Amino acid sequence: MDRREAVKNMAFLMGGALSATTIGVFLEGCNSPSTKTNGSLFTEDQLKMITEVADIIIPTTSTPGAKAAGVGPFIALMVKDCYPEDAQKAFVKGLEDLDEQSKDEFKKSFLEISVEQRQQLLGKLRDKTVADTKAEKEMLDKQSEAEKEKQAANPEKAKSQTENAGVISMLPKDKPKTEPRFFAIARDLTLLGYFTSEIGATKAYEYVEIPGRYDGCVDLKPGQRVWAS
Repeated sequence: MDRREAVKNMAFLMGGALSATTIGVFLEGCNSPSTKTNGSLFTEDQLKMITEVADIIIPTTSTPGAKAAGVGPFIALMVKDCYPEDAQKAFVKGLEDLDEQSKDEFKKSFLEISVEQRQQLLGKLRDKTVADTKAEKEMLDKQSEAEKEKQAANPEKAKSQTENAGVISMLPKDKPKTEPRFFAIARDLTLLGYFTSEIGATKAYEYVEIPGRYDGCVDLKPGQRVWAS
């Protein structure tokens, strides 16, 4: 199994924690990306920013953080090679906006401010992303309810549409479009990159290189890390 296949599997395992944009990418984009970006998508400073953002999301604690695991280059590669054009643009704009916000609040670029100041900026961005995602979900739910009411008012037409649609309505392209968001993509890829790296699998998780017999259910001791294998 190569790294891309491992990342796809991890996406399904972590599905509940991933944004709609990332789930869509791993359902459709990794096999045949809709957009191929020629040249570099990011400036040198933006590549450095990505690494620092990832290291704020998963910092070094009792185990090495995202920077030590090489997550920054992984994120840049995934956005460039696997994400659609609208998500790429949203990610680049997110980096630009983050740097501008740093200059507005601290009079320095993101790469020049302290770790504590970076945490403040990303904390605000995280809260805004959560609020925007919640508002978007509520709007989509209302649209879905309105569609159900319309179908209930005209059951014959709804039945005909359902019969003609068949399994086509199950395709991702027919599902409601969600807006790609910089922080959500950065968070998703930080988690995926870290926990599929050697450091994440062997340092953050409990890992046995050559396991013995298979145990389907092993209780964890208090404070023990999750098993990687």
